[in-house]
Amino acid sequence: MTKPTVAIVGRPNVGKSTIFNRIVGERISIVEDIAGVTRDRIYSSADWLAHEFNLIDTGGIEMGDAPFLEQIRSQAEIAIEEADVIIFLVNGREGVTDADQHVARILYKTKKPVILAVNKVDNPDMKEMIYDFYSLGFGEPYPISGSHGLGLGDLLDAAAANFPEDNAEKVEDDVIRFCLIGRPNVGKSSLVNALLGEERVIVSDIAGTTRDAIDTPYVHEGQKYKIIDTAGLRKKGKVYESTEKYSAMRALKAIDRSDVVLIVINGEEGIREMDKRVAGFAEDAGKGVMFVVNKWDAVEKDNKTMNNFIDEIRDNFMFLSYAPIAFVSAKTNQRVNTLFDRIRTVSENHALRIQSSVLNEVVEDAVARNPAPSDKGKRLRIYYATQVAVKPPTFVVFVNEPELMHFSYERFLQNRLRESFGFEGTPIRLITRARS
Repeated sequence: MTKPTVAIVGRPNVGKSTIFNRIVGERISIVEDIAGVTRDRIYSSADWLAHEFNLIDTGGIEMGDAPFLEQIRSQAEIAIEEADVIIFLVNGREGVTDADQHVARILYKTKKPVILAVNKVDNPDMKEMIYDFYSLGFGEPYPISGSHGLGLGDLLDAAAANFPEDNAEKVEDDVIRFCLIGRPNVGKSSLVNALLGEERVIVSDIAGTTRDAIDTPYVHEGQKYKIIDTAGLRKKGKVYESTEKYSAMRALKAIDRSDVVLIVINGEEGIREMDKRVAGFAEDAGKGVMFVVNKWDAVEKDNKTMNNFIDEIRDNFMFLSYAPIAFVSAKTNQRVNTLFDRIRTVSENHALRIQSSVLNEVVEDAVARNPAPSDKGKRLRIYYATQVAVKPPTFVVFVNEPELMHFSYERFLQNRLRESFGFEGTPIRLITRARS
């Protein structure tokens, strides 16, 4: 399933980031305290009622030293290109401005649905402020308040009503879908070509030359694969979109459609903050993950170099301690032929289902070896566990009182499951529930 994308567009200082945080803030805060995870709030997953979607905050896109109106134009053009639905945000307290009209003229060119939202309408007595905005030509404005959260339900209802109906794509059970994500110019396209053994994707030394996501079917040793190559950046005129943030937007779409995510790192340059961001997207989405350190042929090495790089990855990506690491060179084909087998292993673990009786033997043994600590005189009791989903493997643990399940004990149980069943390359989820 490909999630629809909603973009929030508008001139500066109308509250785009406030609205963005209102919609996705709770979802993000769940993972903020995990060590080593950096979140880029320009692009995130969100949900409303039965709908899941991606949300873009164009206010977070940095445009460098470009002129003011050119910055607004570039933001709007990114949204027009990326989004299925556009929320055009204006400031109700300031009325219609020349900059609002500038954005409106850009949005007239799109055939995508545009929903006009008037922010900072903080109480019902201020609703008369919205009438001037009919002049922008986008129909009835929606009065909202980012600071108080008012009107967001109606706004999201309107957005969801315009989601495309053809988002569902046919997924073949026997095909392993994987993508390559990473900063621009780490060699993703070169790796695709090396995996396929042909020049299927344009390769350039200029960062971001891949324009569109390309799905490539391939068969290796009888197993069907589909390679989803993430698109990069287009630079035009004097306006430069933020390279790393723009590539992160594209990566999230590819992650949604994949079973396994290959996080590609440039071995020459080492780990960068952007690597952590895109890795965080993959972990949040519950996908199978492996690291691929490319350009290893260009790295000066001694007998400790590889182990030192492994340690650096483990230190920087503690939340992906289960992900295998491969060192390759797309240029020389060094170890590239090993990637398909490792992808297949990760995919199998991602879809692994454990028999309930075997699962409970492991859980009972873990509890016997290390009973849960007591909290204020109460002790956690685990009755039984069952697997409820795959991709990723998800387990429900039934207990006496769920609030007694401390995160450290949950981590202990996860580690015991990994020791018993492997699960290399896949996250596992534990859900604690009271026994009814």
